[in-house]
Amino acid sequence: MKTADKQNDKAIVKDYFNQTGFDRWRRIYGKTEDVNKVQKKIRQGHQQTIDTVLGWLEDDNNLANISICDAGCGVGSLSIPLAKAGATVSASDISEKMVGEAQEKAKLELSDSSKVDFTVSDLETLTGNYHTVICLDVLIHYPTVDAAKMIAHLASLAESRLILSFAPKTCFLYVLKKIGEFFPGPSKTTRAYQHKESEIIAILQDNGFVVKRAGMTSVSFYYSRILEAVKVRDKG
Repeated sequence: MKTADKQNDKAIVKDYFNQTGFDRWRRIYGKTEDVNKVQKKIRQGHQQTIDTVLGWLEDDNNLANISICDAGCGVGSLSIPLAKAGATVSASDISEKMVGEAQEKAKLELSDSSKVDFTVSDLETLTGNYHTVICLDVLIHYPTVDAAKMIAHLASLAESRLILSFAPKTCFLYVLKKIGEFFPGPSKTTRAYQHKESEIIAILQDNGFVVKRAGMTSVSFYYSRILEAVKVRDKG
């Protein structure tokens, strides 16, 4: 990356989701029909990822007994259903506007809004300990070297499980991404980084986690690999 282009990715993401990107993604994550075909496909893909993770957690039949950190919660698409299911959720996002929208949605959709706490925070400054830490559709905004630091910090907060989603780096998707770069327009957002699954798995292993389950969301304009990793317990 050229020095002139090497603007801080975190600052780009924060500014984008507090300004031009907020309305766009609020519509994508919402139920309005005021979206174009590309945005509708992204909405479908994002919801499939949410549904996959919810399914995994519900299968364990212990949501009411665990604490969950939803890092990069957006407008609460995952946090609110988890709170409805009985989990105690600590949710955060780098965007103040996203958090505000999530709080308003929680008031409307939850009978007990105390089950979820929304705060404005970036991933690196999150604190606490949680049974499960989840980070969906965030790593796409950061190169692997930064993603590795974020995953390491999130792993330090997770007592038992870490669930991540990321844009997988395959030859096919890499070519699609390069083609898309020739067509700039209002649908362009922040930089989009793809990650090799083998590198993400290696980062998880370096932090004491092994992959237990994996899923894949594949919808036009939205491709997301989902990994559930569990902490390795010392046998001694």
